[in-house]
Amino acid sequence: MVKNYVIDTNVMIHDPKFMYKFSDNNVIIPILCIEELDNLKKRDGLVGFHARHVAKELQTLMSKGNISEGIALENGGIVKVEQNYLDTEVLPNGVDLSKNDSKIIAVVKNLQNANQDIKTILVTKDVYMHIKASSLGIEVQDFENDKIDNDQIYTGYADVEWPSEMIDAIYAGGFVPEDTIKQKYHPNQFLHIKSSNRSGHEVLARFDGQKIVPLKYVNETAWGLTPINREQKMAFELLMNPDIHFVTITGGAGSGKTILSTAAALQNVIESNRYRKIVFVRPVVPAGEDIGYLPGTEVEKLKPWMGSFYDAIENLTDLKDLNKESQKEQRYNSQKPTFTVDDFIDQYRQRGIIETKTFTYMRGRTFTNSFIIVDEAQEMTPHLAKLMLTRAGHNSKFIFLGDPSDNQIDNHYVDARSNGLIYTVEKMKAFGITGHVTLKRVERSPLAEVAERNM
Repeated sequence: MVKNYVIDTNVMIHDPKFMYKFSDNNVIIPILCIEELDNLKKRDGLVGFHARHVAKELQTLMSKGNISEGIALENGGIVKVEQNYLDTEVLPNGVDLSKNDSKIIAVVKNLQNANQDIKTILVTKDVYMHIKASSLGIEVQDFENDKIDNDQIYTGYADVEWPSEMIDAIYAGGFVPEDTIKQKYHPNQFLHIKSSNRSGHEVLARFDGQKIVPLKYVNETAWGLTPINREQKMAFELLMNPDIHFVTITGGAGSGKTILSTAAALQNVIESNRYRKIVFVRPVVPAGEDIGYLPGTEVEKLKPWMGSFYDAIENLTDLKDLNKESQKEQRYNSQKPTFTVDDFIDQYRQRGIIETKTFTYMRGRTFTNSFIIVDEAQEMTPHLAKLMLTRAGHNSKFIFLGDPSDNQIDNHYVDARSNGLIYTVEKMKAFGITGHVTLKRVERSPLAEVAERNM
């Protein structure tokens, strides 16, 4: 049975192609939401970009019909801008009638009363609007189209027990499993295999899509860094493998996401010249004013947001210097070094080897022969994550990093189940050029580990 789905503005900002996600039902946009989009179109960052994208999608559809009467979509549904049903007398006393949220709820209630033979549903990502509308007898839904079930989030690895003969075959260069085993795992999924018939016999391996092979880079270092724990070794394998073009790494604070990725980037670009440049990207979601309001050039505006990369480079360079001192069997000089991270980054930025970007400054670009790290990727919407990956040119490697838990998300248009990071983990896990690992252990310090687990 056909339903009326009334769309709140925050859903449109979350996914500018929302209108195609409701099958053969009626997608109704209150004209108040168009006004809100108009007010948001000049906002810097993700919100303004998505607001403008919605307008372009609707403008394309308007070439096919009258949007006030309803435009037929290819999936059998209809999209319409509703200009009527604005009477607020259906709302009880105590509701602030000056708020657009209240007026949108009134539109839904009036539609519900006028079309009792058709179920009318409000779709919103606003919790308070959900509560108010539900209290008035309105059915409310979140935008579920791109939500991922947290209980089934892909970790990138599995623990199994197999006979020692299989483990011996893996160590010998690779083991080709039966089709029934192949179907259980995704390409570039890791297996921690323990022997079922010999105590202490085990191997950490990777399924390459055809056979199970031992880790290739487990004994290597990158810019002086060696992975510490099991999950870090898996992530390092993905980061260093040139045949894997897209890597996602999730984990809590201090698990090593940024420093591992930065080390791999420095090693692959500056040391081995496998890629031409490093691009550090942050999808800026400010708690206060947007980046556009900050004074200075793009580089100066972005510097406060790039602290994680600056810290990673500083720690890696200190580590590399320590390793050099150790190799020379000299005592470490604890005096303050003359090296500064700013000098290091500026030197390579001037040579075009390091770039720092936010998505606002990346539209229309194509990155070829580049190592691109997108930090705090949990702040992106699925739509923006897709747009980021379509920036990939020939011989480029994209890394998405982040902590997709709700307490690490400042963008109120996404949550732990609908953010762009977790969405891409699930959508991209089946391909041979992609890989994912969830880091679990905090390696920053004992204090960081206690705080991460108990606060």
